[in-house]
Amino acid sequence: MTAARVSVIVPSFNQRQFIEQALESIFAQDIAVEVFVQDGGSTDGTAAVLKRWENRLAGWTSRKDAGQAAAINEGMNRGSAPYVCWLNSDDMFEDGGLATLAEALEASTAPAVYGRTWDIFDDQSTRKATWVQSFSRARLAKRCIVSQPGTLIRRSVWEAVGGLDPHLHMALDYDLWWRIYNQFGPLKFVDSFVASNRIHSMTKTSRFRRRHYDEAIKVVRTHHGRVPLKWFLAQPYRVWIKSGFREL
Repeated sequence: MTAARVSVIVPSFNQRQFIEQALESIFAQDIAVEVFVQDGGSTDGTAAVLKRWENRLAGWTSRKDAGQAAAINEGMNRGSAPYVCWLNSDDMFEDGGLATLAEALEASTAPAVYGRTWDIFDDQSTRKATWVQSFSRARLAKRCIVSQPGTLIRRSVWEAVGGLDPHLHMALDYDLWWRIYNQFGPLKFVDSFVASNRIHSMTKTSRFRRRHYDEAIKVVRTHHGRVPLKWFLAQPYRVWIKSGFREL
C-alpha cells in the first residue's frame, strides 16, 4: 500500500446532506490520503453515512467534542502523513486540487501553501471566486487572504505551532496563518483553483457575523500589534448590513 502523503481531517456536525460530497471529493484526488472524520455527535444520520465509508476512512468518531479546533487537533494527532489539512464537511476539493498543493509544497521551502477557491452558494448553481491574494503581511493584516479549504501545511510546521487554538471558535484558521507566518515565514500562494467553499445559511460565518468579526480583530491585534483602520470602516457592511441588522 502506498504511504499517505496527506492527512485530511474532516470536522463535522449535522452535515449529513453535504458530507458525502466532501468525502467523494477527497477520495477522487490523485494522491494517497489518510482521512479521519471528527464528528461532534451529529443527530441527523451522519453516522450512517460514515459507516458506509468506514472501509476507506483511516478512522472516524461521532461524539460530543470540545469544539471544532479541538476536534481537528485530535484528528491530526491520529495521522502520520508529512502534509496535513482539514476540509470542513460542507466543502469540497476541486479535481486534482490536493495534488496541485502537494506538488507546490514539495517544490518550495514554504511552511504551507494555499490556492484559489470557489464560493458555492445555496442553490449550487451559483459560484464566484473567493477573495484570495498572494501573501504579504500588510495584506494579511487587512483581511484573511487565505481560503482555508485550499490550504496544505507541513506536519512538522503544524506540530511546531501547536495546531489550532482550541479557545478560538470563529477565526481559528486566521490565527493559524498568523502563527505559521510569524514563526516560519510567508505561506506560498498557488494560482490555481483547488477547492470549493460552500456558502449557506447555517455556516458559522453566516450565523455569527459579529462574533466572527470581533474574534478576527483580536487575532490581528495579537499578531500584528495594531488593527488597520480598514477593519473599522468595513464593519458596518460586514456585520450589520450583511446580517440584516440582527444582533448576532
